[in-house]
Amino acid sequence: MKTQNLKNINRITLSHEWAKLDRIDYDYQFKNEEWKSLSRECYNRGDGAAILLYNIENQTVILTQQFRMPIYESNRKEAMSIEVCAGAIDNSDTPLDTIIRETKEEVGYKIKEAEQVLTAYTSPGALTEKMYLFIAEYNTTMRINEGGGLDSEDEEIEVLEMPFSKAIKMIEKEEIIDAKTIMLLQYVQINKLLD
Repeated sequence: MKTQNLKNINRITLSHEWAKLDRIDYDYQFKNEEWKSLSRECYNRGDGAAILLYNIENQTVILTQQFRMPIYESNRKEAMSIEVCAGAIDNSDTPLDTIIRETKEEVGYKIKEAEQVLTAYTSPGALTEKMYLFIAEYNTTMRINEGGGLDSEDEEIEVLEMPFSKAIKMIEKEEIIDAKTIMLLQYVQINKLLD
């Protein structure tokens, strides 16, 4: 989009609790050259990083399971989400720094490196969050603790090690419904890193 199609941008902060919620009023010029005044809410919680750990020899992956209030709020039938390890990028950290820290805290594995394979906005109509998506190989010698997250962050994370084939079937059965997790599992599948 050309920036000349956008003018009179005005931001009003609606909330600044865990993250910042703004209402953004602006004028936008459509292709028919008509200008319209629009208003959108934009939730800014910063960027994040996520990682899929995979083991070639055992054909397994490491996922997490935790309670997610927005999922519960959406349908009241389910609240637990199966996901890849992920976290918010702190101001001074790189996406790689973040994923190394989160891997240790959430799933109890110490990794030294990871490969960034994708970058994606998770919900560009409402969120500013850009996700940096990584993969890395793991083995049992890299496990340093039980994981589970940090009490100081009110995390209660269950670590799940499962066959890759089972994780793929869980997508098909809609047992895994988290976008970043689906993207990373399908990346591994498409690139034939696991069977």
